[in-house]
Amino acid sequence: MSVGRPKKYTKAEKMQEKIDKYFTMCEQKEEPPTVCGLALALDMDRSGLLRYEQEGEFCNTIKKAKLKIEANYEQMMVSGKGSTPGLIFNMKNNFGWKDKQEVEHSGTVSIAETLAKAQERAKK
Repeated sequence: MSVGRPKKYTKAEKMQEKIDKYFTMCEQKEEPPTVCGLALALDMDRSGLLRYEQEGEFCNTIKKAKLKIEANYEQMMVSGKGSTPGLIFNMKNNFGWKDKQEVEHSGTVSIAETLAKAQERAKK
């Protein structure tokens, strides 16, 4: 026995039709597509969209649509259109982008040496 509301979409093709209409509308209105806008066009909320993304049949459909949105944001950052901090915030929260610093360490450090040096400095 299934629990909850029935799914809005049972076929990825039907979902793809609505996705295509959404992107066409964005182009016509000269508005950037968004993840929430995509969810609204599919008559669901953002979390519902993300749940569909986890399902086999809909996974590639949603991922491709989100990739198109991500590419648009990336282009906006490169071209200087829009609020860069806002675009970065969006990329981190919707597309998994991260600020990452890599630091390489080499050699060894002895705790005893470090403590001895700290004690010497304290005596001075």
